[in-house]
Parts: sequence; structure tokens; C-alpha cells
Amino acid sequence: MIVVGAGSMGMSAGAHLTKRGVNTLLIDAFDPPHQEGSHHGDTRLIRHAYHGGPAYINMALRAHQLWNDLEEETGETLLVQSGVLNIASPAVYSYKTRLEHSRSLGLPVEYLDADEIRRRWTGIVVPEDYIGLYEPQAGYLLAERCISAYRKVAASAGAKLLTNTRVERLDASPGGVAVHTSKGVFHAGQVILSAGAWFKTLEPFLTLKVKPVRKVVGWFQPFNSGFDAGRFPGFTLGTPEGGFYGFPSLDGAGLKIGRHDGGVPWNPGEPVAPFGSYEEDEGDLRRALETYMPGASGVLHRGTVCKYELTPDEDFIIDRHPVYSNVWIAGGFSGHGFKFASVVGEILSDLATRGAASLDIGLFSMNRFN
Repeated sequence: MIVVGAGSMGMSAGAHLTKRGVNTLLIDAFDPPHQEGSHHGDTRLIRHAYHGGPAYINMALRAHQLWNDLEEETGETLLVQSGVLNIASPAVYSYKTRLEHSRSLGLPVEYLDADEIRRRWTGIVVPEDYIGLYEPQAGYLLAERCISAYRKVAASAGAKLLTNTRVERLDASPGGVAVHTSKGVFHAGQVILSAGAWFKTLEPFLTLKVKPVRKVVGWFQPFNSGFDAGRFPGFTLGTPEGGFYGFPSLDGAGLKIGRHDGGVPWNPGEPVAPFGSYEEDEGDLRRALETYMPGASGVLHRGTVCKYELTPDEDFIIDRHPVYSNVWIAGGFSGHGFKFASVVGEILSDLATRGAASLDIGLFSMNRFN
């Protein structure tokens, strides 16, 4: 088995496959964890009460279990259950359906009005009509540490990893797949493609409806300790000005905030403009903090740039190649996929070894775009 792209999904798949006894080669254009994809920047939210309904919720719960399993296996702290507070203007988003799905599946969630949000977290300022959905068992993942843990597990189980190796071409037939790289040609019976924002480099072998986008996050110094880890939750914020997400200040690093919508289109091979190249890099984030969390809108400690790979509907693609049955695809994770990396790796391993997944992945078929 060859895995092309050993970032979050690929590295997880490599670990799951190798632990099942599958001879696995992982190929990455860089040296994971790295800053050329979608998995750097310290933290990623893990939520359970998901907007996509039961398919997403069941995946999120399984992902959480698998992250805990990885922690136990490696002895690393990977997941912090800080709680996650989802806040929204009712003009932008309603939590009604998400609340119904969550309660039907037994998730502990709390529906909060603006008064209760402000009472529990005094640093949050929201208008009277804003609503909240609090998930006490959710939290955040330590992203680069997660990649390193799966890399360690994969290597210990016997996986081979080719780093700083560009994939230049793929050829496939019912008998196998040839992966042409900058370091030679490699052959396998099956291949998993998990190239993230770099899928365009695999054309014309595979063309996905995925748009890579430059995104930014920033770390801002709070004016008080109310935003520190252990006191403040992870959060999402749906407002008329845009959709935001963030994390408490870890070890004095500052409250981290990013914007989910918007972004600048990017193509693989093009330079990525560093943080601060656009006024809105810091401006959008600071304005959101000044409006809704003014106590966290101090000096900018640092900012960084990462990449989203957006599908038209922002749902994932997990499917078989439309022509070659021995090529599996995992892409289009649209800025909210990292939390699922543990279970996506398991799903890809199921598909490659059994031809079917144990969870419902019908939502992620490429046929929906036809």
C-alpha cells in the first residue's frame, strides 16, 4: 500500500494500515509535521454536536475515542477537554437541528441564552438575542503532536516514510498503481491519495472539486487571566461580520483566533503571502475580538498562515477513484477536518483492507457533485 500525502489523514491511515499488518509506504513532499499544509498552528478544535447531522456526530465520537487510544499508546497528551462554546447570532445560525441530533444520540450539550453566556464567561460580550451551545466534553487537539504521535506509531509498526519527495505522476491499472516521484518509481496494489491543498498537483490522474485557500490565525494577548487555558473554553462564533473560531491562551501564548469564511485563493507551487500581507489578516481577527471578547484584544503575539481545501458544500470527499477501483481518495476537508483525522485513517484502512467502512460515509461520495 502507498499513501500519497502523509499529513493528518495520510499519517493516520499509515498507522492504522501498518498496525493491521499491511506493508505501507508513505510519501510526502515535505517532512511532517510541517507548515506547508493544514495541520500546523498548535491546536485544532474537536467538537461532537456537529452541524452535519448523525454521520458527522458518530464520526466525531469515534475520532475522540481513537485520539484517547493514541494517547494511551504513545504516552502523549493530545486532547484537552476544555469544553467548546458555540455562539451565534440567530440571524446567522440556529442550533435547533444540531441540538435535536445531539440529544437523540445522548450527547451532553447545553443550550444557553446571552445572559447565561455572559454570566459563565465574563470576558464574552454578546447582544441579547445571541444564543450558545456548550459542549462540556469537547475541547482541542495539539495538532503537530498528533501528527508526530501517528508518525511514531506507524514507524514502530514498520511503515516506511519518504519525506521531501514530490509525486510527479501516477499510473494505474487493475493490477496495481505506479507512483512516479522525484526519488524513483514505487509500485503497490492500492494507493490512498490524501494530498490536502496539493491535490491539483495530481491532475490529470485525478481532478477534484477542491479550492485551496490561504487562511490566517493570530494569537492576541488578553488583558486578564479569564481567557487562560483551564478557565476559558474553545469557541466558535457565528456573526454577521463572519464566522470565527478560537482557543484559550496556552502557557501565555495568547488567545488564538481564526476566521473560517473568506480567504485568498491559492494554487500549489505559488508563494504563500506571509501573515500581515493583507490588512484583514490582523484586522478581521482584531475587530471580532474587540466586539465580542474585548478583554482578549491586546497586542498581537504572532500570526501564521495555513491552507484550507474547500469543497463546494464544505463536506469531505472520502471515496474510490471514479475509474480505478484500487485508488482511494480522502480530501476536501474544508477547514474542519483535522478533528476527524484519527477516524478518517481508520476508515481508509477499512476501505483498503475490506472494501467498506464501518461508519456511514455516504455523505462524502464524489457523485454528489455530478
